[in-house]
Amino acid sequence: MNSMVYLLTGTDEFEITQRLAHLQAVLPDDLRDLNRIRLDGRKLKLDELARACEAMPFLADRRIVIVDEALKHSKAGKERDALKDYLGRVPAACDLIFVEPGEIDKRNAVYTYLRKHAEVIECQPRQGAELLRWVQAYAQAQQASFAPKAAEQLIELAGNDSRTLVTEITRLATYVGHGGQITPAMIAATVADSHEQSLFTFLDNLSLRRTDAALRGLRALLQEGQAATYILFMLMRQVRILLLVSELQQQRMRPDQMASELRLQPFVVKKAVEQTRGFTPPELVRLHDQLVQLDHATKTGRAQAEVGLELLVLEICGVGE
Repeated sequence: MNSMVYLLTGTDEFEITQRLAHLQAVLPDDLRDLNRIRLDGRKLKLDELARACEAMPFLADRRIVIVDEALKHSKAGKERDALKDYLGRVPAACDLIFVEPGEIDKRNAVYTYLRKHAEVIECQPRQGAELLRWVQAYAQAQQASFAPKAAEQLIELAGNDSRTLVTEITRLATYVGHGGQITPAMIAATVADSHEQSLFTFLDNLSLRRTDAALRGLRALLQEGQAATYILFMLMRQVRILLLVSELQQQRMRPDQMASELRLQPFVVKKAVEQTRGFTPPELVRLHDQLVQLDHATKTGRAQAEVGLELLVLEICGVGE
């Protein structure tokens, strides 16, 4: 394969974002937008993909085509076979990047082809000692350090989600200043009581269909300095947890068993159990689908995250009225 074809996949969405940015850095900043296109893989047609890949680069050596979630939504049979066949004909001047957050069906014919002929980059959440080293290294990159046991405490409270950890470390590093040390007391005072609690409160009000309170909660999150896109990401993560907890509840699993099964902190599972009472399983699925659609719309420039979240609150609360 003369062209460069990549598959970015895994459940660490922040790492996927970072790797995607790195792959796009081959293009000069001033020419990147002119030589890059992002396609919605959920409704992708092969001729659309071919046109995007075969367009000539403009004042650059390469062109980048990014395709979101094509493998998950392509139809088995002729559609996947046609896509697989085209991958061997992608022009040499094109970098084709498939972005597939989450898990992929390993039996997918396109996935099987990419495993053999493309560069597959797995982005999974870090665990154990690797996670601890990464957290400490990121703090050092922000010109800060952790006091003994502080990094472990941050991981215990925030979990192993990279985006959450980056946000917390950046905020803590800003607080302690250049060369400062992050202590367990600082983490206990800020991490557990900041966006995590605000997010839980927001979801509580959403599950109870309290329109005014939910909107106030959303605006409070924004006023705390969280970007609307980050709030959207955290909501998607929390709703996925609610879906998983809801499934395990149907299996009559205890909260402590759920925490072990899902590799989550017990207090997170306990809160999720409470919040699932406000949604039926179909409502959770629908909410997750709406968040995914809004996430894609914001990434492709078709919607603003802040406006989309407010409209979503109004729609969800309206269902229960």
